[in-house]
Amino acid sequence: MIHSLRGDLLLSRADLVVHGVAPNDDFKNGLALALRERFPAMYKDFRHHCHQNHPAPGELWLWQGVGPDGRTMRIAALFTQEPPAHKGGHAGRAHTEFVNHALRELRKLVDREGFRSVALPRIATGVGALEWEQVEPLVRAQLGELSIPILVYSDYEPGVVAEEPQG
Repeated sequence: MIHSLRGDLLLSRADLVVHGVAPNDDFKNGLALALRERFPAMYKDFRHHCHQNHPAPGELWLWQGVGPDGRTMRIAALFTQEPPAHKGGHAGRAHTEFVNHALRELRKLVDREGFRSVALPRIATGVGALEWEQVEPLVRAQLGELSIPILVYSDYEPGVVAEEPQG
Protein backbone atom coordinates (compact mmCIF):
# COMPACT_ATOMS: atom_id res chain seq x y z
CA MET A 1 0.00 0.00 0.00
CA ILE A 2 1.78 3.09 -1.25
CA HIS A 3 0.62 6.45 0.12
CA SER A 4 1.77 9.87 -1.04
CA LEU A 5 2.14 12.32 1.85
CA ARG A 6 2.94 15.95 2.50
CA GLY A 7 5.05 16.78 5.56
CA ASP A 8 8.41 16.34 7.23
CA LEU A 9 9.92 12.88 6.76
CA LEU A 10 12.09 13.35 9.84
CA LEU A 11 8.91 13.50 11.93
CA SER A 12 7.57 10.21 10.56
CA ARG A 13 6.46 7.54 13.02
CA ALA A 14 7.22 4.75 10.51
CA ASP A 15 9.20 1.74 11.69
CA LEU A 16 11.83 2.43 9.04
CA VAL A 17 12.94 5.69 7.43
CA VAL A 18 14.74 5.33 4.10
CA HIS A 19 16.92 7.69 2.07
CA GLY A 20 19.20 7.43 -0.95
CA VAL A 21 22.94 8.12 -0.89
CA ALA A 22 26.18 7.20 -2.59
CA PRO A 23 28.81 4.88 -1.13
CA ASN A 24 31.22 7.08 0.89
CA ASP A 25 28.73 9.96 0.76
CA ASP A 26 29.58 12.96 2.95
CA PHE A 27 25.90 13.72 3.70
CA LYS A 28 26.37 17.36 2.67
CA ASN A 29 22.99 18.00 1.01
CA GLY A 30 19.26 17.62 1.43
CA LEU A 31 17.79 14.87 3.55
CA ALA A 32 21.20 13.27 4.14
CA LEU A 33 22.46 16.50 5.69
CA ALA A 34 19.37 16.75 7.90
CA LEU A 35 19.91 13.15 9.03
CA ARG A 36 23.59 13.82 9.70
CA GLU A 37 22.73 16.81 11.87
CA ARG A 38 19.97 15.02 13.76
CA PHE A 39 21.77 11.67 14.16
CA PRO A 40 25.52 12.32 14.27
CA ALA A 41 26.16 8.77 15.53
CA MET A 42 24.44 7.41 12.41
CA TYR A 43 26.74 9.38 10.16
CA LYS A 44 29.82 8.21 12.08
CA ASP A 45 28.64 4.58 11.82
CA PHE A 46 27.91 5.06 8.11
CA ARG A 47 31.42 6.33 7.44
CA HIS A 48 32.89 3.40 9.39
CA HIS A 49 30.73 0.94 7.43
CA CYS A 50 31.82 2.39 4.09
CA HIS A 51 35.47 2.35 5.12
CA GLN A 52 35.33 -1.26 6.29
CA ASN A 53 32.95 -2.81 3.73
CA HIS A 54 33.28 -0.76 0.51
CA PRO A 55 29.57 -0.96 -0.39
CA ALA A 56 28.53 -0.85 -4.02
CA PRO A 57 25.66 1.01 -5.66
CA GLY A 58 22.47 -1.03 -5.41
CA GLU A 59 23.12 -2.20 -1.85
CA LEU A 60 21.71 -0.87 1.41
CA TRP A 61 22.89 -0.22 4.95
CA LEU A 62 20.69 -0.32 8.05
CA TRP A 63 21.29 1.75 11.17
CA GLN A 64 19.48 1.60 14.49
CA GLY A 65 19.81 4.14 17.25
CA VAL A 66 17.91 6.44 19.54
CA GLY A 67 16.36 9.64 18.26
CA PRO A 68 16.30 13.01 20.03
CA ASP A 69 12.85 12.14 21.42
CA GLY A 70 14.18 8.92 23.00
CA ARG A 71 12.45 6.49 20.64
CA THR A 72 14.26 3.85 18.65
CA MET A 73 15.02 4.92 15.09
CA ARG A 74 15.84 2.65 12.18
CA ILE A 75 17.23 4.30 9.09
CA ALA A 76 18.15 2.54 5.85
CA ALA A 77 20.56 4.14 3.42
CA LEU A 78 19.96 2.92 -0.12
CA PHE A 79 23.05 3.22 -2.29
CA THR A 80 21.32 4.73 -5.32
CA GLN A 81 24.20 6.85 -6.64
CA GLU A 82 27.71 6.41 -7.92
CA PRO A 83 30.41 6.98 -5.29
CA PRO A 84 32.51 10.15 -5.37
CA ALA A 85 35.49 9.93 -7.71
CA HIS A 86 37.85 10.82 -4.84
CA LYS A 87 37.75 11.44 -1.09
CA GLY A 88 35.80 14.62 -0.41
CA GLY A 89 34.41 14.67 -3.95
CA HIS A 90 30.78 14.98 -4.96
CA ALA A 91 28.65 11.87 -5.20
CA GLY A 92 27.75 10.77 -8.69
CA ARG A 93 24.31 10.62 -10.19
CA ALA A 94 21.72 8.00 -9.38
CA HIS A 95 20.92 5.32 -11.94
CA THR A 96 17.64 3.47 -12.24
CA GLU A 97 19.40 0.11 -12.08
CA PHE A 98 21.02 1.09 -8.75
CA VAL A 99 17.65 2.29 -7.43
CA ASN A 100 15.92 -0.90 -8.54
CA HIS A 101 18.55 -3.16 -6.92
CA ALA A 102 18.50 -1.13 -3.69
CA LEU A 103 14.69 -1.23 -3.55
CA ARG A 104 14.80 -5.00 -4.05
CA GLU A 105 17.20 -5.20 -1.09
CA LEU A 106 14.84 -2.98 0.89
CA ARG A 107 11.94 -5.32 0.19
CA LYS A 108 14.01 -8.28 1.44
CA LEU A 109 14.93 -6.32 4.58
CA VAL A 110 11.30 -5.44 5.28
CA ASP A 111 10.28 -9.09 4.90
CA ARG A 112 13.16 -10.33 7.07
CA GLU A 113 12.84 -7.76 9.87
CA GLY A 114 9.04 -7.49 9.94
CA PHE A 115 8.80 -3.70 9.69
CA ARG A 116 5.19 -2.52 9.90
CA SER A 117 5.67 0.71 7.91
CA VAL A 118 8.31 2.39 5.75
CA ALA A 119 8.73 6.11 5.03
CA LEU A 120 10.87 7.48 2.21
CA PRO A 121 11.23 10.61 0.08
CA ARG A 122 11.00 10.65 -3.70
CA ILE A 123 14.19 8.65 -3.65
CA ALA A 124 17.06 9.55 -6.02
CA THR A 125 15.30 12.64 -7.37
CA GLY A 126 17.21 15.30 -5.43
CA VAL A 127 20.99 15.12 -5.59
CA GLY A 128 20.59 11.86 -7.54
CA ALA A 129 19.01 13.89 -10.37
CA LEU A 130 16.51 11.28 -11.59
CA GLU A 131 12.95 12.23 -12.46
CA TRP A 132 10.20 10.81 -10.25
CA GLU A 133 8.55 9.46 -13.41
CA GLN A 134 11.59 7.16 -13.75
CA VAL A 135 11.67 6.13 -10.10
CA GLU A 136 8.02 5.77 -9.15
CA PRO A 137 7.44 2.63 -11.28
CA LEU A 138 10.43 1.01 -9.56
CA VAL A 139 9.03 1.84 -6.12
CA ARG A 140 5.66 0.41 -7.14
CA ALA A 141 7.21 -2.73 -8.64
CA GLN A 142 9.45 -3.48 -5.65
CA LEU A 143 7.32 -2.28 -2.73
CA GLY A 144 3.75 -1.96 -4.02
CA GLU A 145 2.66 -5.47 -3.11
CA LEU A 146 3.85 -5.29 0.49
CA SER A 147 0.94 -5.43 2.93
CA ILE A 148 2.31 -2.56 5.03
CA PRO A 149 2.05 1.19 4.51
CA ILE A 150 4.78 2.56 2.24
CA LEU A 151 4.78 6.30 2.95
CA VAL A 152 6.26 8.38 0.14
CA TYR A 153 6.88 11.91 1.34
CA SER A 154 6.38 13.57 -2.01
CA ASP A 155 5.95 17.14 -0.74
CA TYR A 156 8.39 18.32 1.92
CA GLU A 157 6.98 20.70 4.50
CA PRO A 158 9.44 21.36 7.34
CA GLY A 159 8.02 20.82 10.81
CA VAL A 160 4.71 19.39 9.54
CA VAL A 161 3.68 16.01 10.90
CA ALA A 162 1.92 14.07 8.14
CA GLU A 163 -1.18 12.05 8.82
CA GLU A 164 0.27 8.58 8.28
CA PRO A 165 -2.10 5.68 7.61
CA GLN A 166 -1.59 2.69 9.88
CA GLY A 167 -1.19 -0.88 8.64
